[in-house]
Formats: sequence, C-alpha cells, structure tokens
Amino acid sequence: MSDHETSKPGGPSEAEPTPGVSRRAMLGGLSGLALAAGLPARGTKPADAAAGDPRLARAYAVRTQAAAKLLGRGPTQHRANGDEELYPDRAACFTKGLPHDEAGRVNPDSYRMYLRAIETGEQEAFHLLHLDAAARLANPQAAWAYDLIGPDASQPTVPAAPRLDSAEQAAEMVELYWQAELRDVPFSAYGRHPLAQAAASELGGLSGFRGPRRDGVVTADTLFRGPFAGDLVGPYVSQFLWHPMPWASIVVRPKTKTTAPGLDYLADYGDWLATQCGGMNGSNNFDGEDRYIRTGRDLGEYVHRDISFQPFLGACLVGFRLGCVVDKANPYFLSRSETAFITHGAPFLFYLLGVVTQAALKACWYQKWRVHRRLRPEELGGRLEAHRRGLAELAVHADLTSSRSLARVVERTGTSLLTQAYPEGCPLHPAYPSGHAVIGGACATAVKTFLDESYPIPNPVVASEDGLSLEPYRGPELTVGGELDKLASNLAFGRNFAGIHWRSDGAEGLRLGEEVAIAVMEELATTTPEAFAGYRLRRFDGREVTIG
Repeated sequence: MSDHETSKPGGPSEAEPTPGVSRRAMLGGLSGLALAAGLPARGTKPADAAAGDPRLARAYAVRTQAAAKLLGRGPTQHRANGDEELYPDRAACFTKGLPHDEAGRVNPDSYRMYLRAIETGEQEAFHLLHLDAAARLANPQAAWAYDLIGPDASQPTVPAAPRLDSAEQAAEMVELYWQAELRDVPFSAYGRHPLAQAAASELGGLSGFRGPRRDGVVTADTLFRGPFAGDLVGPYVSQFLWHPMPWASIVVRPKTKTTAPGLDYLADYGDWLATQCGGMNGSNNFDGEDRYIRTGRDLGEYVHRDISFQPFLGACLVGFRLGCVVDKANPYFLSRSETAFITHGAPFLFYLLGVVTQAALKACWYQKWRVHRRLRPEELGGRLEAHRRGLAELAVHADLTSSRSLARVVERTGTSLLTQAYPEGCPLHPAYPSGHAVIGGACATAVKTFLDESYPIPNPVVASEDGLSLEPYRGPELTVGGELDKLASNLAFGRNFAGIHWRSDGAEGLRLGEEVAIAVMEELATTTPEAFAGYRLRRFDGREVTIG
C-alpha cells in the first residue's frame, strides 16, 4: 500500500499572498504597506493612525510582513504511512491510555472517539474519551494551537514514518533492543565490549538500518550515535553536558542523579498491559552516587528530568564560561562604541531559546496527533509478545523476528517486551517526531546564530567509566558547532536509551526543529535596527546559510 496524503486541517488558505515589504523600507521610514493598512485604533481611521505615529506604523509594518511571509509559505500536504487504515485493530498506532483487551488490542469504540476528538479539536470531545485509571493524554489540543511568531504549526513537515512491516522499522526495533541491553555499559567501553561488537555487527547487516557508518561500516564507535558529522567526532556525550556551568555566582558541577544499574521496567506482560491502560509500574530507584553522564542509562535519566530548553540554556552558560566567541556576523562584533545586549546579546539569545522551543513544539504536536499517530516502541514490544503467545496476529519484517537481539531478549527475560528505563514507560502522546529532538534541533540552530561554530572547545574532557570524575580528552579537535549538534542528538537519542522513541523520531525531529527555528529567525531579523548581513550558521546537513 503506498503512502497517502492528508491535507492539513485548518491550514492557511490558498489565496494570493499579501505582498511583503523590504527590511530597508521598514527600518528606514513609513512603508507603503503601513501607510495603506495603518494601525487600527478606536474612533480613528487606519490610515490616519499610521500617519499620526511613524513608530507605530513601522511596528505594524514589521508584523504585517511576518503575516505575509506566513501566507507566502502556503499550505503543506503531509504524508502519513497508511498504517492506520491498513491495520483495523490499530496495531501500528499509538493507543496507550485507552482501554485494551488481554491481547493488548485497543477498544475500537474508544479509538473512534479518540480519532473524532483529534479531528475536531473540540475540548468536549476529549472530555468524553474513555481513559483507564489515571491516564491523561499529553495536551493533544496543542495540535490546534496557533502562534504569532514563525510558521504556522501546519506548515513544516516530516516524511512519512517507516511502515510497521518495513525493513527500516525492523532495524529500529533491533537497535532499541541492543540499546536496552547496553544501558549500563559506559560509552567509552563500547570498543572492547562483546555486546557492543555484536550490536554493531547485526545492525551493519540490516538493509533498513539508517544509523551512521564509518567507511560504510557500523562499528562500536558509531553505535547509537546521531546522524550528523559532529556526532561522530570525539566522545559520545557533548562537552556542554560535562563542563561546569555558572549559575549567577554559583558554579554547578554537572553530575547527575542517575538511577541504579540493572533496574528496568515492563519486563512482565501483565505489567505491560496495565501500563497500556494507564497504570503505573513502580518508581525509580536511584544510584547512591551522583555521576557524570557516561552510560545510556545516565543519559536516559538526564532527559527524563530536563525541562524544555534547559540543556541549551546550560550550553550557553558553559560556552560563555569557556570563552567561546560571538559569531563574526554579529553586528556588534567589531563595534568600537557599543556592546550587544537586548538586541544581538545574551538576553536576546536566551529569549530565542524559549521562542523557538514553543514554535517547534507546536509543529511537533501537529505532526504527532493530526498526521502520524505512530506507536511507541514499548507498544510494539507488547504486540510482539502477544503474537508470540498466540493472542493476536502481527505482520512485521523478518529482520526483526529473526534478529539476534530479539532472541537474546526472549532468552534473558522470557518475553519479547522492550524493557523500559522509566517505571511509567513512554509518555501519553504519539512517537513521531520526538519532542526532545525538535527542541534540540531548534535550540542548536538558535545558538549557532550567536556563537562562532568553528571555535575549538578549550580543555575538552571525558567522563571516567565509573562516572565519578572527568579526565582530559585527547583526540580530534572538538568545535562549538560540532558539540552543539552532538548535544541536540544526545537529547534525542537519550530518549531511545530509555526505550521510548525510535531512531527516525529523533533524526526527523531534529530536522523539523531546525526548519522551524530558521523560519522564526527570518522573522526576527526584521525586528532590530542594526545594519547587518544576517545570521549565519551551518545546518545539520553541512550547508552554510545566512538568515535575514
């Protein structure tokens, strides 16, 4: 069955776009657009209001140009993979929180009500949903929200997610089984660990595997890394997660409160089924020592507790402490009379982190709820186990059913379940794309417009294998740009180590976040008075772009 297209509900009309105005016209005086449209005011004709206050007229022109740019982007046709229609029992769809039978199949009536609520966006329709236990869906109405900065949430897009029966989906599940097996192995030990070698060998032989390779080969050194050039240079963990961070006059040593090794969840079918119906399954048991991030479990717990753009706020503070220099495109780089502050300075950068995060999350939620509704890895693990027990039929690619990783999991745990690092398993929203990934992609893009990406990280470090200390790193040079890309990937793929996201959720989420952030920056470039050539950055795919 081929991919099908769905027109985005509630998207912009296909009317003729409103003509924009140039940056020079807006900043140099009254634009023709502002004069014509004016500034509406009670008891005043729009043209009179604009003519009476040049400052307000220019402000109105800036906002009008942003609106014209939004319409100029036009509507988008989103592509889902067709699995929702192909599987009447919704085996390929996110159903967690709704009632399920003993085979893990969602109640059909509940799913129909769920679809109706998503399609209408009506709050009352969500209130009528049949949810078990204390389950609460994670803000599906945000998929209907609008914004006043950047593209409409319906305009950016991602490719169709891999099909349930595809080789790519099989490879993603095989990778997750291996990640769960290697949660407690230090990243720096992968090169000599037999399980890491076995994982690299199996993944390298799968036609659907989309992870990075070195000279065409998956190695222990490339294992579970992100898709961009910076991800393959140096340690697995970004320097921005290891260096001390200034917090006002306090210096924060970035040791994390991680969970105890060997403690995983949802390894029992009854526990898994209860969790699908909205139940909880125990609580975290924490390690007695705080440690620098050095394993997949540590990284997974970091992205269990982080808040929105917090990691990138920390990265900015670390960068300032390390003396990372401002990008040469900054209009104040060579100024002899002014310093950057509210415009093109640190407060502006911190503001950007919040703005691009919010815009990217709205675009992400539109994709999750209104287009794809992709199942979570824990859901597929349970469906595989129901199939193994003869409770339900499931058609998946042979690369998964014949994999060494699955055979090892069944031998060790007695089930096909993908164990989870979090007692609650995945959150109650669909998988594709990853929210952490879109935040990472958006925030990395924002920071790249401010810091010189080519600047070498001074005094790079690597965590000891017990995570109790930092040691000097000796290897290829690490740059600000490469480590920002790596930080974004760490946020995305750290969630995979916990068992709650697919590789494509992260890879496409990073690209979606980048796209949204660039669109936001294009608008914000018109709001400051300085003469400058535009923000410069290197995109994830290596292309150099100028925004503004």
